Amino acid sequence: MEEAFRKKVQGDKKVRNAYLLVHSDKLNIHLKLAEGKTGMMDAHPDQPNYMASVGKLFTSTIIAMLYEEGKIDFSDSISRFVNSGMLTHLHYFNGKDNSKFITVSHLLNHTSGLGDNFWPLLDRVIESPDMPLCFRDAIEWTKTHSRPIAEPGKTFHYTDTNYHLLALIAERVTGMPFHEILRRYIFGPLDMKNSWMLHQSIPLEEPELPVADFYLRNTCLNSNRAYANIDHAGGGVVATLEDLLVFLQALQGGKLIKKETLGLMMSDTARFVLGIEYGYGIHKIKTVPLFMPAKFNSWGHMGATGSFLFFHPQTESCIMGSFNEGSWEKKAIRFMLFDIIRQLARVNSVI
Repeated sequence: MEEAFRKKVQGDKKVRNAYLLVHSDKLNIHLKLAEGKTGMMDAHPDQPNYMASVGKLFTSTIIAMLYEEGKIDFSDSISRFVNSGMLTHLHYFNGKDNSKFITVSHLLNHTSGLGDNFWPLLDRVIESPDMPLCFRDAIEWTKTHSRPIAEPGKTFHYTDTNYHLLALIAERVTGMPFHEILRRYIFGPLDMKNSWMLHQSIPLEEPELPVADFYLRNTCLNSNRAYANIDHAGGGVVATLEDLLVFLQALQGGKLIKKETLGLMMSDTARFVLGIEYGYGIHKIKTVPLFMPAKFNSWGHMGATGSFLFFHPQTESCIMGSFNEGSWEKKAIRFMLFDIIRQLARVNSVI
């Protein structure tokens, strides 16, 4: 696994730095690696990494925790939480305003039908990194610049707009800003001392090493504050690999939400692509005859920077990392499946 990882990084000049952690108590494996350079230093495996859309798994977990507290139901209309000004013409499709028919579950599994704001706004914030922008502005931008693609509940369409709205809902029911919710519900209770929200908060303890450089469209975005606002609850988490391991073990082990709730999050799914379904902030890789054997079945989330955080039930393995390069969004998942999980499955079969 280490050889495959280092060859991938060294073989692609676009990848400046990359990080990997593979942990399995069952297989007695704890492999933590870094390769390449970031800034003026060699990449170090204990550096915090910006995890892009992997942050959606944190957001959906928070919504699930609020569900278990009785503050939210997945079937609730978002009109219960979102003010009328924001809601009006949010989803105007075929001459009808469908906004009040969007539910929390539609946002979680990307079946709201709303348009996307992330990629269109990315070019703007790259050109103007100091532009005044918050995630609420990103939602308003969607209303005026992007059209819905379908009625709520009719089709899957991946969009960060859904997760910006989930942040609004979480803030409404808790009375806290989203970065504080992350700290109160996840980072603090799990003692994730080197985790925070990009340009929104600070970690419980100052990390000894800098955040690894990450790139989209050949641009390093570490210091771009406007970018942090278009990502926000759709993927703003920064964390060390060891902190991510703590989170995934807690989520899988029933320490954050009940296993029944996690099962619900993985059962109400829409088709992402062949072999991958999307639940509540969860990519679920499942068996497809002749294409995706059962040994690859796993769940977690991937991100636009080639980031990934997955649990592989067969080998009880946690797999996470990032190539910190936008061109690796899909290649990182293929690497995880065919270079990591395949090897873990071989070891498991021998044992």
